Amino acid sequence: MNNSKDKSLNVPACVVIPFFNESGSIRNVVEKTLKHVNSVIAVNDGSTDGSEKTIEDIPEVILVNHKENFGKGMALKTGFGKAINLNYNYVITIDADGQHDPEYIPYFINALNNFDIVIGNRLNDLSSMPFQRRLSNKITSFLLSRKTDQEIKDSQCGFRAYRIEVLKNVQTNFHGFEAESEIIVKAARKRFKIGFVNIPTIYAGEKSKMTPFAAISGFIKVLFL
Repeated sequence: MNNSKDKSLNVPACVVIPFFNESGSIRNVVEKTLKHVNSVIAVNDGSTDGSEKTIEDIPEVILVNHKENFGKGMALKTGFGKAINLNYNYVITIDADGQHDPEYIPYFINALNNFDIVIGNRLNDLSSMPFQRRLSNKITSFLLSRKTDQEIKDSQCGFRAYRIEVLKNVQTNFHGFEAESEIIVKAARKRFKIGFVNIPTIYAGEKSKMTPFAAISGFIKVLFL
């Protein structure tokens, strides 16, 4: 891709990056992200490996620290609240482990011309996605599609873009990974339009922080919202 460093097409956008013990990757992710936006809201969800110290010298980073590990959903909620207070129009979320390529940020911003939420779709490139993740993603995406009456192509992808109106009107209650599914359900209920951008699947043997039992039980609770 050959995107210019135009700070996300000169629109008031920021990127929220929740992280927990990502000292080996977060600085690289932040530096690549700042080619496309003017600021990153990095939410440290109680890291114990000094991850926050690797980015605290970057002026464009707004660093928020949780005293303990509350979960990705709570970290996102903190980041969204900060973005609302700072009057951004668009908010992008990216994971800190390097599985999302920030070079795709302009595509997400462009897609917000037609949608209220834009989610990365990795299911067109399944070659490197572990089988268990592939299967669970297909099942949860199918169930959420039925529940929301919108086609949900990749329910588990954390690379997303939101119009700020969505974040002002959709409040999450779950603190874990299931909060991302909760957002989809509640946004669809409020008639927000959900779209997708195809992105590559990037896995390099990272150990997932999502535990199967917690993920399944959380998702079931979301289905009954």
